[in-house]
Amino acid sequence: MSNNTNKANANPMKVITGPDTRWSYANVWEAKSINGGTPKFSVSLIIPKSDTRTIAKLKAAIEAAYHEGEAKLKGNGKTVPPLSAIKTPLRDGDTERPDDPAYANAYFINANSSTAPGIVDADRQPILDRSEVYSGVYGRASINFYAFNSNGNRGIACGLNNLQKIRDGEPLGGKSRAEDDFATEIDEDFLS
Repeated sequence: MSNNTNKANANPMKVITGPDTRWSYANVWEAKSINGGTPKFSVSLIIPKSDTRTIAKLKAAIEAAYHEGEAKLKGNGKTVPPLSAIKTPLRDGDTERPDDPAYANAYFINANSSTAPGIVDADRQPILDRSEVYSGVYGRASINFYAFNSNGNRGIACGLNNLQKIRDGEPLGGKSRAEDDFATEIDEDFLS
């Protein structure tokens, strides 16, 4: 696939998710401010639990960010808090979003960035038409993990680098796409 055989200098805190990753809450064209904070670009990445390869890579990258950021996580304390005791970005959709079918049998990660992510299609061509990217599409995400310690909050956060849309999906969040609304010629309401 890639001619990058030298893995030794690869960043252990960076992950490219699998192609079955689904994008939700995709604020990838315009930075949005949450609760008056710094405006950021963000996306919630839904990773099926069946994608064990991506999950393993995510866990390893979070672990790497934990070790790399031990000094920061320790802060003024005497010891580094255990990884299990701090906030980590890999969350279980079954327990945290039990009422949302999009998150069933999946983990999710909220990734964000203060700079706009690069967005390309399956052929690695830049996507210019904003309607191509919406909550519900499937694609790979390039993300990186890092430790943070601010205002008493310590943990591992996820930065958003770039996105590659692989295929369309059922739009999440209720808004249908015009091409789907008018895809059938017969109005099903009359047939029921």
